[in-house]
Amino acid sequence: MKKSTRIIIGIVLAVLLLPLWMWLAWLATPKKKLVVAIIDKTVLTQKGQEHVSFTWLLNHQRYTKTSADLYKTDNDYFGFFPFQDEKFRIKGLERFSPDMIEKLSNDADMVYFTDTYGMYKNEWYTKKKEVEYGKIYGGMSEQDIDLLRKMKAKHKLIIAEFNTIGSPTTEQVRTDFQNLFGLKWTGWIGRYFPSLDTSVNFDLPKWLIENYKKNHHGQWPFQHAGIAFISNADQVVILEEGKHLTDALPFIKTSAEMQKQYGLPETGRYSFWFDIMQTDPAINKTIAEFSLAVSPEGEKELKRNNIPTKFPAVLKSVHAADPFYYFSGDFCDNPISIYSSYFKGIRYFKNFFYNSVDLTDRRQFFWDFYLPLMSQITDDYYQGLKKN
Repeated sequence: MKKSTRIIIGIVLAVLLLPLWMWLAWLATPKKKLVVAIIDKTVLTQKGQEHVSFTWLLNHQRYTKTSADLYKTDNDYFGFFPFQDEKFRIKGLERFSPDMIEKLSNDADMVYFTDTYGMYKNEWYTKKKEVEYGKIYGGMSEQDIDLLRKMKAKHKLIIAEFNTIGSPTTEQVRTDFQNLFGLKWTGWIGRYFPSLDTSVNFDLPKWLIENYKKNHHGQWPFQHAGIAFISNADQVVILEEGKHLTDALPFIKTSAEMQKQYGLPETGRYSFWFDIMQTDPAINKTIAEFSLAVSPEGEKELKRNNIPTKFPAVLKSVHAADPFYYFSGDFCDNPISIYSSYFKGIRYFKNFFYNSVDLTDRRQFFWDFYLPLMSQITDDYYQGLKKN
C-alpha cells in the first residue's frame, strides 16, 4: 500500500472516530458537584425544552447533583411534570413547609428560575374539542420568594429570566421580587415574528390578534415581519418592518468589556420572547442590552406607549457578595438536543447545529450567546465555592 493511500485512510479513520474520541474525552473529564434548584413551571413535554439549555450545560461541564449523578432534563427540577395521555404531576415548592425551604436553601448551591408562566387548560388538554380557559399551575409563589430570600441571605447564586414575575404572578409577589433584587418590570413583554400575515403565519397567538383588534376597529393590517409588544393590561403595540422598523429582529449588543469577560459577541440576534425591565445602575449592572432598529415613525409609536428602544438584556448585581443575574428573555428555551452535550469539544463544531439563514432558529443564540454566558457564570461561581 502506498504511503499516500495509508495517509488518506488514516485521515478518514480519524474523522470517523472523532465522535468516539470526543465522547471518551467527556467521560474522562472529572465530575464537579454543584447542587442546583431549577424551577420550571412550563413544561409541555418530557424533553423539558424550557430548561434543557441549562441542563445541557451542566451535563457537558460534568456538574453533578450528587457526588456521582448527572442532571436529567425530565427529572431534576421543581414545577410541572408532564406524562402521557394528558396526565401530569405538580412538584413545585408550593408543597414545601418553611423548614423544607430552609433545608433546600442550605443544600442548594444556586437556584435558577427558567420559567414560571405555568400551564393552562386550553394549552394542555389539546385532545378535547372544547376546553374551558383556566390556569392549571403557574406564577411565582410565596414559597419561591421565601427560597430566594434565604438564598440571597446565604450569598448563593441566583439566576432568573423572562416571565419570572410576569403573568400570572400576583402583584404582591412581583413587588417582593422587585424589592429584593432592585428591578422593576415595566409591564411590557414582546416577541419577534417573521411574518405578521395571519394567512401565512399560523403560529401568531389568537389572543394577540384579538386584543389588537379590540382597540383598532377590528383591523389587523400587517403583512411583513415585526415585533409585537403586549402590556399586562392587554394593550398591544405592533411595529412592522418597512414602516416602523428598518430591521425587524431585536439585537443584543454587548460592550467590549463584557464581551471579553463573558466571551460574548458584540452583536447577536434574538427572535423569541422578552420583557422590558428597569433597574438602578447602583444596584444592577447591564452586561448586554436589547436594541431595536426603529424608523422615525417606529420611534414615535414606542414613545407614545412609553416603550424604550433600548433596554437591558442581561443584568448582574453590582454586589459580588450577592451574585444575581436576570435575563430579560426566554434564554433557556432553545430547541437543542441533550445528546450533543456528551461530546467534549463539541463547541468547535457548533456551525453544524443551526441554520444561520433561518432568523428564527434559536439554536444559534444558544451556541453563540447563552452557552458562553452561562459557562462563564457557573465556572466563576464554582471556582469561588472551591476557595471557600
